[in-house]
Amino acid sequence: MHQNSPALLAALRPQFGDRLLTSQAAREHHGKGESHLAPALPDAVIMANTTQEVSDVLQACTKHGVPVIPFGAGSSLEGQIHAPHGGISLDLSAMNRILAVRDADMDCTVECGVTRQDLNEHLRATGLFFPIDLGAHATLGGMAATRASGTTTVRYGSMRDLVLGLTVVLPDGDIIKTGGRARKSSAGYDLTHLLVGSEGTLGIMTELTVRLVGIPEATQTAMCSFASIQEATETVVMALQCGLSLNRIELADTLQMQAINRYSKTDLPECPTLWVEMAGASATVENDMDTFEGLAETALKIDRAQSNEDASRIWKIRHDALFASRALRPGIKGISTDVCVPISQLPSCIARIQEVIATTSIQAPLIGHVGDGNFHLVLLYDPSDQDELREAQHINSSLVTMAIEMGGTCTGEHGVGLGKKAYLPAEHGPALNVMRRIKRALDPDNIMNPGKIFDL
Repeated sequence: MHQNSPALLAALRPQFGDRLLTSQAAREHHGKGESHLAPALPDAVIMANTTQEVSDVLQACTKHGVPVIPFGAGSSLEGQIHAPHGGISLDLSAMNRILAVRDADMDCTVECGVTRQDLNEHLRATGLFFPIDLGAHATLGGMAATRASGTTTVRYGSMRDLVLGLTVVLPDGDIIKTGGRARKSSAGYDLTHLLVGSEGTLGIMTELTVRLVGIPEATQTAMCSFASIQEATETVVMALQCGLSLNRIELADTLQMQAINRYSKTDLPECPTLWVEMAGASATVENDMDTFEGLAETALKIDRAQSNEDASRIWKIRHDALFASRALRPGIKGISTDVCVPISQLPSCIARIQEVIATTSIQAPLIGHVGDGNFHLVLLYDPSDQDELREAQHINSSLVTMAIEMGGTCTGEHGVGLGKKAYLPAEHGPALNVMRRIKRALDPDNIMNPGKIFDL
């Protein structure tokens, strides 16, 4: 427990009452998430309902010097919600109101606890939707904090591209608004995109204004099986260079397809596979899918979805891939790691890391958003087996080193948190010290999610 937590909790209990939780169950739920890292529990959990309440908590935490860890849905993979120094987990999930939808301007303003699923359900009748498509159940505040993306990044971009403005509570409790609703601006520093991806280390985003897009007239989905990863990834590169109307293009290796068949009770070919979706005008979609099939001349098999229901079933299989991977070794989460490289480097990066994996005993199914050069490995190891632990860590570090050498990044969408911060010096060099200076300027007492991304 942080030494100042008892005094802080005594100060906040009259205001929050039964929304201030200190039970073991509440602390455990808020101190582990989906990460492979050992849990690190907060001293207490506070359920906030309004921006003003967030401000009140941060003012009190600054006064007492107690850390604050923002919490949304708890789906983070790199320990962003862990509390290694104790302190307060500030749960924002009850801040889930959709504040305004502006159809004509194709934008909306929501509170940070709104999930992408709930937002799209609300938008159903408007002909608009929020396009980021994660496998996880996540809040928009958490997605912005980690600069999340997903399967549709190849067409719509990541949270970096879709967030227009924010309401943010700074560590001292000050409430500011960044950005706005204009589609472009050259007025001053871009604070919005400084905060998007900051993982709760600079302040807490309580409201977001985000872009919406029109639902495409038509979509078409296909699954393509290949004899090798090399052939599959080369097809991806050609498809991107041709400027097709790609909405999603995803890759799974043989082991991942074996895991999918076992978990989803399917009978798909157990070889490297691409999921492909075109979106746009009907004639364009049909033409571009024909063109893609021509590019995929080395494919062993190409199956087009015959209905919307068939396409939904195919994409559900893709979204269940993480759970399918973990089911290969029941009870083991493993390390879910990701990197992103320039598209031209994708075939080489995948081939090289699979050579490394082959020298170990680790099962490591691969799946990725290969349309933007981002792919994932789930490194299935027994944490009680030191040899397996070393092998998994070796694969992870080898992958990151390769990606950075190729001009890529140590994480395309999972974020840094605790799990990837050791790799930031190699990726950013002296620029990491600039990040530290920004952190000290905005959070001089280092109460905001301390220890994440880098150490001061």
